[in-house]
Amino acid sequence: MQEHYSPREVESVAQQKWEQTAAFRAVEDASRPKYYALSMFPYPSGKLHMGHVRNYTITDALARYMRLQGYNVLQPMGWDAFGLPAENAALKNGGAPAAWTYANIDTMRGQLKSLGFAIDWARELATCKPDYYRWEQWLFTRLFEKGVIYKKNGVVNWDPVDQTVLANEQVIDGRGWRSGALVEKREIPMYYFGITQYAEELLNDLDKLDGWPEQVKTMQRNWIGKSYGADVVFAYDADSIGHGGELKVYTTRPDTLMGATYVAVAAEHPLATQAASANPELAAFVAECKKGGVSEADIATQEKRGMPTGLFVIHPLTGEKLPVWVANYVLWGYGEGAVMAVPAHDERDFEFANKYGLPITQVYAPLEGEARFDATTWQDWYAAKDGLKTVNSGKYDGLNFTAAFDAIVADLEAKGAGARKTQYRLRDWGISRQRYWGCPIPIIHCPCCGDVPVPEKDLPVVLPENVIPDGAGSPLAKMPEFYETTCPKCGGAARRETDTMDTFVESSWYYARYASPGCTTGMVDKQAADYWLQVDQYVGGIEHAILHLLYARFFHKLMRDEGLVSSDEPFKSLLTQGMVVCETFYRDLPNGSKDWIAPQDVVLERDGKGKIVAATHRVDGQPVAIGGIEKMSKSKNNGVDPSEFIEKYGADTARLFMMFAAPPEQSLEWSDAGVEGAFRFLKRLWKVVREHAEGGVVAAYSGGELDAGLKALRHKLHGTIQKVADDYGRRQQFNTAIAAVMELLNTYDKTDRSAAVGRSVAQEVLEAVVIVLSPIVPHIADALWAALRPGTELLEQGWPKVDEAALVKSEVELMVQVNGKLRGSVTVPADAPQDVIQGAALAHENVLKFMEGKPARKVIVVPGRLVNIVV
Repeated sequence: MQEHYSPREVESVAQQKWEQTAAFRAVEDASRPKYYALSMFPYPSGKLHMGHVRNYTITDALARYMRLQGYNVLQPMGWDAFGLPAENAALKNGGAPAAWTYANIDTMRGQLKSLGFAIDWARELATCKPDYYRWEQWLFTRLFEKGVIYKKNGVVNWDPVDQTVLANEQVIDGRGWRSGALVEKREIPMYYFGITQYAEELLNDLDKLDGWPEQVKTMQRNWIGKSYGADVVFAYDADSIGHGGELKVYTTRPDTLMGATYVAVAAEHPLATQAASANPELAAFVAECKKGGVSEADIATQEKRGMPTGLFVIHPLTGEKLPVWVANYVLWGYGEGAVMAVPAHDERDFEFANKYGLPITQVYAPLEGEARFDATTWQDWYAAKDGLKTVNSGKYDGLNFTAAFDAIVADLEAKGAGARKTQYRLRDWGISRQRYWGCPIPIIHCPCCGDVPVPEKDLPVVLPENVIPDGAGSPLAKMPEFYETTCPKCGGAARRETDTMDTFVESSWYYARYASPGCTTGMVDKQAADYWLQVDQYVGGIEHAILHLLYARFFHKLMRDEGLVSSDEPFKSLLTQGMVVCETFYRDLPNGSKDWIAPQDVVLERDGKGKIVAATHRVDGQPVAIGGIEKMSKSKNNGVDPSEFIEKYGADTARLFMMFAAPPEQSLEWSDAGVEGAFRFLKRLWKVVREHAEGGVVAAYSGGELDAGLKALRHKLHGTIQKVADDYGRRQQFNTAIAAVMELLNTYDKTDRSAAVGRSVAQEVLEAVVIVLSPIVPHIADALWAALRPGTELLEQGWPKVDEAALVKSEVELMVQVNGKLRGSVTVPADAPQDVIQGAALAHENVLKFMEGKPARKVIVVPGRLVNIVV
């Protein structure tokens, strides 16, 4: 064993051995319990960041711990390889997205391997490979035929320059994020997954997910958004509209229907189109509305604007004519693109009505006292459903919420003008993207037969990989060699669909493909899927709490209903790790922007409490501004390159720091001092084991007489084994596990181990320390084990067994208080009776001093903890 700890040498030896022996290859074994540990797979952007390192270290520690517990462990890895960043890189660099993606995968795979993760690389997959997306296309065709996937026109953000649909987050101040063009709302044909068909099950099954954080489940419940209300039908006013028809709206508050004073429709609604055809000013407003965003967030924050159409509808209960307005806060894609407005009891409607001088009718008031209603100042008591009564509501006056709701809905149903309805905020998932680097949608458009799914024998529809996008629309739509084809039904000339799928589709089922990534006969091998699924532990950022996790849950149910998997949910337990954050520093530039300075280039001055009070640049010595603590990012220049870090300190230091600096669900603040501390601990551990091993190999303690010091050390050892197992397994709090091992080593250093039996106890302690730390620092643990137990392999060991006898203390130390203040301690036999304990406490020299010759009025003994003497 070399004298000094050399991370590069130690880690290289361990990683080569693991690769040569396929140490982490996972094979189904019905004789052993299985454990499937999974991290959310990365996008191959080119480099890992410290957020990746933290995520995968957490998963790896759990996987290695469960292996020590005797489980058959699967920990796979792959690449979420489709997506717009590859196209943007291609536009910038002039290359093909495929080449950029595969080069990045090679780089990042090497980085992951340098961190020593216990990954079964034989199961590696990339979602851009045809052998993966073939099965996605296969499922698409089956679901299309069943109606779970369907095609309809949808309103989208359309960039007229790039000729593509933009996600809501790609619209910045009404313009395309890349082209800068004013974005239009455009209605185009889209393919949709009918996720709303599963809304109730997705909602109810959240109650089964005991291993998920409540915060995530709450976010999903709110996103699904189950609500109880009613459809309300407003008949068209034939005099103003010129023809019959009806306007249907959904409301969660039909009890306020008597306060409806106008209705508002989206710019795309047929009534808006009709009115705008004879009104140039309204037509211009409608066109302007269509250029806005299509997200609820955009609608909520923008100025509420509208115009009257001159059309009216009939109130279903009063027969009054209500004006129809076009409003920019009504979305065409939600419900039927219309809302009923009750200004007195809806803040948005109140603002709109006051802006345009529309009537406001109060229909709720407090049970007691004055109504306190003010038509010019918003009041928030309206939202309560208790302590109020209906007013100005005719026959419905004096009712509470429930009674008004039931009575009004009953009358609507009797008139055929409405019906009670349960609705969800969740909308069907539009998956069409007018982009190149994605999974082709397996549909053929035939002028005779319509939309025809590609037959299974013709799958996959392969995406050509040698394409270089030009940024103006999808390249596939300009490639006759791709889109020209024949109809599978009639054999006539047809056109292949050139849209590709939303990349969330690929990430919604990859976890299942890992169970049998080489399967050529189906999406999954049923036997392998039944063995490995569900995922036992899923680890990833909380930013994926809604879309990715909800879509994956939905996909799992789709696969279940196709007979591919047996369980109802994909992920048994979920851990959402916190971000890695770091200080930021900058200087203001003349153009108003900031020049962000890397933390390693800054010299800090701190006050007595460690708070930063000043910062200067390491090069020129001039001040720099302190920007605060933010998530590590390239834009703020406060990231740490994992490759450079590993080169300097080693992977185990990175892993140890990440796991020790904060509990996994909390943000981790990067600290150079913390990194140095982790490195020092590993060097100390190396030194402790080397000094012991130099004395020769001995057997671990198995019995014999021990002095008090060695008994205390073994008590500490087995208590630590017990605690660390609980920290890893139940609590998933690795920082406290590491701290417990550090405390054990402190006790080890203070204990006399010079006798032969002392060396056997030392051997027992160090073997256990190496094993229990190995999930976090596997490389150094492998080397230290080789020194402690030559000729054996650490990976073949199990978790140390707890010696219950060692946990039983023969003596205990009790704190002694006088009138509640600590004055000393006494050591007594663990089974000492109360009179013996009291006698020892009352005889303590320092205790007698503070009793000042006074008799004890009361002596309180708290077993195992303390004695309090009251004088």
